[in-house]
Amino acid sequence: MRTSSNPAFRNLPGGRGGGYASFDRQGGMGGATAYADSRAAQVDHGRAGSGERPLTIDDVVMKTGLSAGTALVLGTLTAVSGLYALAIPAFIVGLIVSLVLIFKPAWSGAPLVLLYSGAMGVALGGISGLFENVYPGIALQAIVGTAGVFAGMLVVYKTGAVRVTPKFTKWLIGAMVGVVVLMIFNLVMSLFGVNTGLRDGGPLAIGFSLLVIGVAAFSLLLDFDMADQAIKGGAPAKFAWYIAFGLMVTMVWLYIEILRLLSYLRGE
Repeated sequence: MRTSSNPAFRNLPGGRGGGYASFDRQGGMGGATAYADSRAAQVDHGRAGSGERPLTIDDVVMKTGLSAGTALVLGTLTAVSGLYALAIPAFIVGLIVSLVLIFKPAWSGAPLVLLYSGAMGVALGGISGLFENVYPGIALQAIVGTAGVFAGMLVVYKTGAVRVTPKFTKWLIGAMVGVVVLMIFNLVMSLFGVNTGLRDGGPLAIGFSLLVIGVAAFSLLLDFDMADQAIKGGAPAKFAWYIAFGLMVTMVWLYIEILRLLSYLRGE
C-alpha cells in the first residue's frame, strides 16, 4: 500500500466496501481491493460497521470546505483587525492540535479539526497582515495562488496526468526529506549568523521556494489518493473530518511558501 507524505494520512482507516462516489479516476475496484486487503488486520472500529454510513466524496468536500472556510474567515478577521500578535499563540495551538490528531486519529471530528483550522487561520492571518503592510495585495495573491494550485493538482489527479505509483511516492517522500533537511540546515546556520542564501530573497532563495512549492503541490496528489483509497475502502463517514484535516495541513504549508515567494518577487 502507498503511504502519503502527509503525516495525518498515514493513520487513515480502511475497510471492505466500495462503490461509493470517490475521487476515482480509473473506475476500477483493484485499488479498493488492495487497500482493503492491506488493512484487513485493523481493528473493527477502523471500518464502517453495520450501523455506520460509509464515507463518500460529498462528506470530504463538505468537511474540507468548512475547514478551509473557517481558516479563511478567521484569518481575514485577524489581518483586518491588526491583531497580529495572536499569530504566535494561535500557531502553537494549531501545532498542538495537529499532533493530537496525528497520533490520535480516532479523536478527529468537528471540534478538533475546526479548532486546528481556526487556529492556523488566525496564525496565517497575523503573518499575512504583516506582509500586507509591506506588500499591499500580497495576501489575496497568496490565497488565489493556493486555491489555484489545489484546483490544478485535483485536475491532474482526476485526469491521471500524473499517476500516484509506489515509485512516485518514494520519489516525493525523498524530495520532502531533502527539503526538510535543507530548512533545518538553514535554520541552524542562521543561528550562527551564517547566510546560506536559501531565505534571503535572492535568486537561490527564489529557486528554493519554487522547489518547496512544487513538493507541496505534488504532495496534494498523495493526499487525494489516500482520501480516494479511504472512500473506496469503506471507511466510516466520520473520517471525512480527518481527511479534511490532512488536506488543511498541506494547504497551510503551501500558502506559507507561496506568500514567502511572492514577498521575494515583490521585494526585487
